[in-house]
Amino acid sequence: MDTTPDDPHHDSAATKPLLSKPYPTLEPPIASISEAEEDQSQFLQISYNYGPRPLKDLPFLILFSLLLLSTFALGIFASVNRNPHRHDISYFAYDVASSSCVSVHVRSPRPFSSNSSKSNLFEVGDSSISPNSNLVADFIYISSHLGRFDLVNFVNSTDSSAWVSLIWTLVVTLIVSVPFLFLVLLLLKHYTKQIVYASLPFFVIVPIFVNVYWFVACTVSSTCSEAFPLAYRIVVLIFVFLIIGVIVWIFVVNWHRIELTVRVIGVASTALLKNLGLFGALPALTLGLLVCYVPIVLFLVFSSSNGEIVPREDHGEYVCVWKQDSWVPAYYTLAILTMLWSATIMVEAQVYVISGTIAQWYFSKDDSPPKHGIRSSLRNAFGPSFGTICFSGLLICIVRMVRSIVDNARQEDASGIVNLILRCCANALLSAVDFLNKFTINFAAITGEAYCSAARMTYELLKRNLLSAVFVETVSTRILSGIVLVLSAIYAILVCVLLKAAVHLGDDAYFIAFIAWILLMVVLGFFVHVLDNVIDTVYVCYAIDRDRGEVYKQDVHEVYVHLPISRSHRAGFVPRATNVV
Repeated sequence: MDTTPDDPHHDSAATKPLLSKPYPTLEPPIASISEAEEDQSQFLQISYNYGPRPLKDLPFLILFSLLLLSTFALGIFASVNRNPHRHDISYFAYDVASSSCVSVHVRSPRPFSSNSSKSNLFEVGDSSISPNSNLVADFIYISSHLGRFDLVNFVNSTDSSAWVSLIWTLVVTLIVSVPFLFLVLLLLKHYTKQIVYASLPFFVIVPIFVNVYWFVACTVSSTCSEAFPLAYRIVVLIFVFLIIGVIVWIFVVNWHRIELTVRVIGVASTALLKNLGLFGALPALTLGLLVCYVPIVLFLVFSSSNGEIVPREDHGEYVCVWKQDSWVPAYYTLAILTMLWSATIMVEAQVYVISGTIAQWYFSKDDSPPKHGIRSSLRNAFGPSFGTICFSGLLICIVRMVRSIVDNARQEDASGIVNLILRCCANALLSAVDFLNKFTINFAAITGEAYCSAARMTYELLKRNLLSAVFVETVSTRILSGIVLVLSAIYAILVCVLLKAAVHLGDDAYFIAFIAWILLMVVLGFFVHVLDNVIDTVYVCYAIDRDRGEVYKQDVHEVYVHLPISRSHRAGFVPRATNVV
């Protein structure tokens, strides 16, 4: 039969060789296709979870709740069952008939009269607190005589004008620090480059000025020169100059990244200005932690009064001594661990709230801050994701405790190959935990995932998009810390000059200026902490955007696209096409 070119059998007959079987097409199995599509769809669904979130990491939430409830329950028991004779050992003597310590002098509270001195109300030798005194009076007694510290004499030993100047300086610093913080934030948004480049010389000028000034002032002063010999002053002077040289070397090595750092700080400042409510929510979390600490500290004080006065043989004679209950040291350990874990939970909760709020702003269609963004982040942090925060806080608490032990061992100069191996293993473990914890809470705040799932998905997200799992832009933190140091130092110098010129204070002006510098450093350090977490959150949001092939914030992509990619994937990198949302 003749075939025509239009015959469908013509092509197949012409292209197939005779007496040969057609090879099967190399197509992947259907199961593999569906699995790959399922994984890809899972990757594409990574975005901010606005819907209801299930409870995650519930065992750690239950563990922390039990620890906190146990601390409070045992603390209440210790407060109620304390021994009122804890500080009356001198009024007890050994009784041979009963083979126990009995009270030989019963004291009664002195009636307060107008002629009685207020300083005699709580005397150590003859305390006016009766065995039936209340908790407040007992706490005042313990606090006022702990270590025989006389606060009144300490205050009277200092000039009253110096105390007044110190109080007013601290009050003015606290009041000024709030608008000063917002002014710095506005300047970093609009004049980031100018602020950074103008501050860089001061990173060297201010330390040099302070170093030379104290050296000259101490040399001129006879008191300082006698207490601090010339050889020691020269050693300290050279040591500080060496530190300044290290700072200069760090900036010279990283000079090529300064421009990128400027742009990263500008983007983060813009995001933070859109969510100024964070500066109210985050200090409230710190205040809540302090409120939680107050009863625990009181419980620790009252638990020391749980015990009894018992006889003890000393050189053939029986004396009465205080014997603490056996469970009190265990309660100390429980309460201190609860306080440490609560502190790390508070820090992680702040990171969670920052990440959730900034992510809602990032994934919004317009540039306006989302409605109830902070409230939603707080509800998620202390609701479905509180177990995740407890888990992360526990890991950080353990890491810090182990790191403290390792540092103490290093300072004690423990020798031996076993100690060296243990130290290396501990450092490797701590580095692995830091690597795991990086961006995990940020990702959990965005998606609501459990801790382990968030850690795995974060690593896979950054790996798929050829981004470093360890954030490369650490220069921004150093520059921000340097700016804070410079601004605080300038403020302290102005305070010192004003106190010397207006109030005519002597050497006390240096101490007051130093305290003001510390206070402003704490406030601005909190600002740097918040801005660092904003930078990390925007980095994760940028990675999600890049993974989905979308652009929610064009100005963020224009900056973060210049960040170095992962070193293990530099070769053959082809950027993914993106669609502007």
